[in-house]
Amino acid sequence: MILPAQAKEKAARTYAQEDLDQVFHEFDSGQSGLSSKQAISRLKHFGANTIQKTQQEAQWKIFLKNFTSLMAILLWVSGVIAIVSGTLELGIAIWCVNIINGCFSYYQQHEAQKATDSMLAMLPTYTEVYRDNKLQQLDSKNLVPGDVFMLTAGDAIPVDARILQATSLQVDESALTGESVPESKEEKYAPGEGQFAETNMVYAGTSVVNGTCSCLTIATGMNTEFGKIAQLTHAQKKVASPLQIELNRLTRQLSIIAFGIGAAFFLASILFVHYAPAKAFIFALGMIVAFIPEGLLPTVTLSLAQGVKRMAKKHALVKELNSIETLGEATVICSDKTGTLTQNQMTVNHIWTKANTYTVSGQGYAVNGKVQLNDQDVAYKDYPDLKQALLISTLDNEAKIQADPKNPGQQKIVGTPTERALMVTALKAGFDIEAALKAQPRLQECPFDSQRKRMTTIHPATNGQKLVLVKGALDGMLPLCDQIQTDGKQQEITDADVKQIQGANEHFAAQGWRSLALAYKVADDPQAKVSTSAAESHLIFVGLEVMSDPPRAEVYQAVQKCHDARIRIIMVTGDSALTAKSIAVKIGITGDNARVVTGDELHKMTDDELKIALSGPVIFARVAPEQKYRIVSNLQARGEVVASTGDGVNDAPALKKADIGIAMGKMGTDVAKDAADMILTDDNFASIVAAIEEGRAVYSNIQKFLLYILNSNMPEAVPSALFLFTRGAIPLPLTVMQILTVDLGTDMLPALGLGSERAEPDVMKQPPRPRKAHLLRKNIVWKAFGWYGLMASTISSFAYFYTNFQLGRTWTTLATSGPIYREATTMTLAAIVFSQIAAVLNCRTQQLSVFSIGIFSNKHVWFGIAFEIVLLAVLIYTPFLQGVFNTTGIGLREWLFLICIPIPLFLIEEYRKYLSRKLFAHRNKLYTQSAVQH
Repeated sequence: MILPAQAKEKAARTYAQEDLDQVFHEFDSGQSGLSSKQAISRLKHFGANTIQKTQQEAQWKIFLKNFTSLMAILLWVSGVIAIVSGTLELGIAIWCVNIINGCFSYYQQHEAQKATDSMLAMLPTYTEVYRDNKLQQLDSKNLVPGDVFMLTAGDAIPVDARILQATSLQVDESALTGESVPESKEEKYAPGEGQFAETNMVYAGTSVVNGTCSCLTIATGMNTEFGKIAQLTHAQKKVASPLQIELNRLTRQLSIIAFGIGAAFFLASILFVHYAPAKAFIFALGMIVAFIPEGLLPTVTLSLAQGVKRMAKKHALVKELNSIETLGEATVICSDKTGTLTQNQMTVNHIWTKANTYTVSGQGYAVNGKVQLNDQDVAYKDYPDLKQALLISTLDNEAKIQADPKNPGQQKIVGTPTERALMVTALKAGFDIEAALKAQPRLQECPFDSQRKRMTTIHPATNGQKLVLVKGALDGMLPLCDQIQTDGKQQEITDADVKQIQGANEHFAAQGWRSLALAYKVADDPQAKVSTSAAESHLIFVGLEVMSDPPRAEVYQAVQKCHDARIRIIMVTGDSALTAKSIAVKIGITGDNARVVTGDELHKMTDDELKIALSGPVIFARVAPEQKYRIVSNLQARGEVVASTGDGVNDAPALKKADIGIAMGKMGTDVAKDAADMILTDDNFASIVAAIEEGRAVYSNIQKFLLYILNSNMPEAVPSALFLFTRGAIPLPLTVMQILTVDLGTDMLPALGLGSERAEPDVMKQPPRPRKAHLLRKNIVWKAFGWYGLMASTISSFAYFYTNFQLGRTWTTLATSGPIYREATTMTLAAIVFSQIAAVLNCRTQQLSVFSIGIFSNKHVWFGIAFEIVLLAVLIYTPFLQGVFNTTGIGLREWLFLICIPIPLFLIEEYRKYLSRKLFAHRNKLYTQSAVQH
C-alpha cells in the first residue's frame, strides 16, 4: 500500500500513464475495492475526504475588534479623561456610545456571516462504493485512497480517481478549468489539451454529465487537485479594506484636530481668562468632545448595513460589511466568462446546409432571414435538409426528456449541454421527438470518444435497411463523406462543396461559435451488428449545427454601466481565445483591437511585460489557476482596486487575493464561496453593477455624515472663542454639557439617517474615487467650517445676544449666571439644533437639488429631526435636566424664531447648488467645444 507521505508528494495525475496493475499494486486494491478493515485504517491515516474551510477567527475576538479600533480607543480615552476631571456624566455618556457602537457593528457582521454560512453548499453526500466485495452507498467523506466507486450522469465527483471502465463518459470540468464544453473520458490514456485533460482521470469538484464509469480513488480531501487550490487560497491573507484604512486615517486626523484645538483652548483659558488648570482642563475637554465625531462608527456601520440589506434584495450576499464599500471604489473587474458573463447553457443559433441557412431564435426559425417557422408552423417539412438535420441531432443523441421532480407536471431535458441544445432546437421547430424515437428506435450505438470525435447511432429503415446517423467534429467527418444532400437530393461531393463547407465553418468559428457536422447513410447490411469503421464510411453530408454559450441578457447594459463609471472589465477565462474574444466584443467589453493573451503566452511573460499588457484592452484565455492570481496581483501593483469574479475552484486564490472577491451562488464551488467577500445568489453579472452603485452610495453617505457632523463644530467652538478672546467679557454662551447634548444627543439620529440615504442618480456617471482621495477633503472642510458652520455660528451667536438684549441686558451687562444667562445659553443651544435641521437636509445631496430626490424620501432623516426637537424640548422643560444642562423654558416668540431658522439656510444652499450645477454645465460645454475645434 502507498504510504500517506508518498500520497501527498505524488500528484494524482501522474497515475494516468501508469499501468493499471501497477496502480492497483501501489494502492493495495483491485477491481472489487477495499475491505472495511482496510478503509478504516486508511481513514485514520489520510483523514476525512473533506475540503477544509478558511480558518475562522473566534467569535470573541471578532466581538472585541469592534471595541479596539482607533476611533473606539479614542472614545475610551476621552471617557477616562472626562471621569478623572470630575465630569462623571460626560464620561459615562461617551462610554455608552462606544458600547452601543461596538455591539451594533458586531450584530450586523454576525447576521451577515450567518446568512452566508446557511447557503454555502458542501461536496456530494453519498457515493456508491465497493466495500467487502459489495456495492454500497457511503458518505463521500469516508472515501479513502484505493476505494473503487461508481459514477453515473448527474453525479458530482468527490475525489481524484483513475477510470477503470467507462461508457459514453463526459465530465463537466468547468469548475477547475473554466472550459464550458464537457470533456470526454475513457479508460485509455491520452494527454488531452490543457490541465486536467487526461482522458482516464476524473477530479474532485467536477461532475458527470453523461455516461457511466467505475473509478479507483487516487487522492482525497486536501490532497486532491481541488484541495491543493484550496490550500493556495487559505495561504492568502486578507488585508485591511480600503475603508478600514481610510477610517483609521480619518480618526488620526480628527484626533489631531480635536486635541490640538483642546490644547489651544486650555492655554487660552489660563492666559486670557485666568482659569485654574483644573477648570481650564474641563473647558478644553468640551472642545475636544465637540471635535470628535462620536457618531462616526455607528453611522458607518448603519450605512454599510443598509447597503447590505439593499444588496440582499438584489441577489448579492455580502459576507463582510466593509466589502460593499470596497466594491464601490473598484477600478477593474476581472471576470470569468462561463456562467458569469454567459448563461453556461449551450444554444443552437444556426443550422447551415448547402441550400439554406436557418437562423434559430426563441420564436423559431428564419430561413435565409426571410421565412419564419415556429412550433405552430410545420412548414419545416418543406425543407428536407432541415428535417434531416433535426432527425440526426434528435436520434443520434444521449439526452432524454423526463419528468422534472422539482416541478410536478413539467418536463426537463437531461444530458450534456450540447445534446440538450440539440433537443431544444428540434422542439422549437415543432419536431415530434417522441414519434421519431418510436418509429426508429436505436439498434446500435458507437459512443463518442476523444479520438474519433463523433457519435454514431443505427436505426431501422425501410425494406430491412439500416439508417446510420453521425454527428461530430467537421475535420474528422468531412473525409468520410462521399455525397452531400441539397434540397433532399444526394449528389457527389465536390472540391467546391468542401471549400464552401469549410468556409462556412470558419465564418462561424470567427464568431466564437462551435459547429457540429451532421451526416447519414442508408446501409444494406444484413449483419446484426455493424462495425464502427463500416458504419462511419461513405456518408452523406447534411450540414452544420452551430451553437454557442450565449451572453446573459442583462450583461450588455451592465457592461455599458461599467464603462460609464470608468470601470474596466478584463475577461479571464479557461475557454479558447477565439471564443473569449468573440464574447468580449459582442457584449462590448472590448473592441476588435483588444489583445488576447493565452495561458502559454502569460507563462513566458515577465511581470513588467504583463503590466504593459494590462495597461490596454486585453483578454486572457486558457489561463491556469495561479495565472489568474498573478493577473490580480499585477493589477494591484499598478494601483488598481480589483474586483474578481468566479465560480470555480480555479478562481478561489484570485478571489481571495482581490480587493473584493465575488463568487457565484448557484454554480460556484464551496471553495470559491469560502474565499469570496460577496456571493451572487443569482449568478448575474448585472448584480455586480448594482453592488458597485451601493458601494459608492455608502462612501458618499459617510462623507455626507462627516460634513453634517463637522459643521456643528463651528457654532460649538465660536461661543467659546468669543469668551476667550474677550477675556471673559462675553460669558460662555454654551456649556460643556450643552456641547455634549448636540454631539451625542440631537445630532446623532439625523446623522444616522444620512447613513441610509440611497445612491444619487448620477453616481454611476462618475469615475471611481482615486485611492489617494480621502474622506476628509478640502471641500468638506470648507463647507463644514466656512459655509454651513459659519452660517450656524452667526445665527447661534445672534440668538445668544438677542436673548440678552430682549431681557434688558447690554454689551457691558451680559448675564453671567441666573435665569437670563440660562435662557441665553438655551437659545444658543436651540439655535444650533435648528441650524442642524437645515444642515441635515442640505447634506442629503452633494450637487443635486434635494427636491430632485424627494424632500421627504428619507424617513430616517425626518424621524431624526423629530427626535432632536423632542429631545430639545425635554432638556429645556424637565426640571431635573435643566439643572444638569443649564437650560430653562422658553416662550412662543422664541419658538417662532427657532422655527424660521432652517428655511433660509436650506434655500440659500439650494441656490448655491443650482449655481454650482450651472457653472459645471458651462465648463463642460466649453470643454466639449474646445475638443471639437481641435
